[in-house]
Amino acid sequence: MGNEQCPLTPPAEFERQVAILRAVKTIAVVGMSPNRDRPSHEVGVFLHDHGYRVIPVHPAATEIAGLAVAKTLTEAHRMAGGMIDLVDLFVAGERIPPLIEEAHALGITRVWFQPGADHAPSEERAKALGMEVVARACTMAVLARAG
Repeated sequence: MGNEQCPLTPPAEFERQVAILRAVKTIAVVGMSPNRDRPSHEVGVFLHDHGYRVIPVHPAATEIAGLAVAKTLTEAHRMAGGMIDLVDLFVAGERIPPLIEEAHALGITRVWFQPGADHAPSEERAKALGMEVVARACTMAVLARAG
């Protein structure tokens, strides 16, 4: 069975991912779905259940899993009192570039590209802006593996 089915994260990268998740308290989950069957919903609820302050960002919802929803990352930042530690992305690649610029303008220094939220130019842009970047890894899977 090849690594493309279940890619292995090198130990140093896994440790870096765990360190990021242990350092953050407030996470804006951009693209968190109100649909319980969507991975973004499951991950957002998991993060909340594991002690993180989760602010869902969704343009149409007002509440997801009992959590107040922000329409934009800027609104989430305001709701968090300016204290968003991590942007967790669950959106299509073409929607990501302005989110990176918005996060940087708000002073957010960490961004996590969930599997499926792939956009290499945005990853490179975030790094060029000095942001900590994780890509192609799931926050929930990393936390579950870390124990």
